[in-house]
Amino acid sequence: MRVEIWSDIACPWCYVGKARFEKALAAFPHREQVEVVHRSFELDPGRAKGDTQPVLTMLSKKYGMSEAQARAGEENLGAQAAAEGLEYRTSGRDHGNTFDMHRLLHLAKERGRQDELIQALYRANFAEERSAFDGDERLVELAAGAGLDADEARAVLADPAAYADEVRADEREAAELGANGVPFFVLDRAYGVSGAQPADVFAQALTQAWGERSPLRLIEDSAAGGAEACGPDGCAVPRG
Repeated sequence: MRVEIWSDIACPWCYVGKARFEKALAAFPHREQVEVVHRSFELDPGRAKGDTQPVLTMLSKKYGMSEAQARAGEENLGAQAAAEGLEYRTSGRDHGNTFDMHRLLHLAKERGRQDELIQALYRANFAEERSAFDGDERLVELAAGAGLDADEARAVLADPAAYADEVRADEREAAELGANGVPFFVLDRAYGVSGAQPADVFAQALTQAWGERSPLRLIEDSAAGGAEACGPDGCAVPRG
């Protein structure tokens, strides 16, 4: 079974939601047969590369709230993260463009290190003192720490076209699926879960989606002994 997760590194609920989903997945009996794929979604696609500002300032301007209100919201998010065993810096963080991070995540997917990189990016953005938006070499450092080749990551960042189409394709697909916010979880293209739901909601979704994979149950006319059909040995011959 495949679970696709649309998310953005700048999204605190994606950080929390990933932890809650993983808690449910860890307890899922068929977890070894679940493939998790991370998809791209930018919350602030119009922001220019290198244009960063403090998170509290961004929240105040974007939502028309006071800095005290923005700080209270961050404190609440910090408590939610702590409840999931996550570190969360409630002040001193930056906000910026995440397009290059998503491009690197597509490289990481090809190299089998996608989950390691997204976790490293989340940790850098939400828990570490040094900003995740501190230039290309910061991203190269994080990529290398996640098991990617530093020179390969550096080459991707130097080429604006590298994996750009893949990021845009993910974002178009999110729109087609009706995802206007993240995190957004899609299970086997049969069920969608929106938001950082509690772990038990994810557990229920995993169980339900897995159940849909059960073998087909045939409906037959028992009195007729089954209908005629064709197979590898030929076709049934009608008898008068």
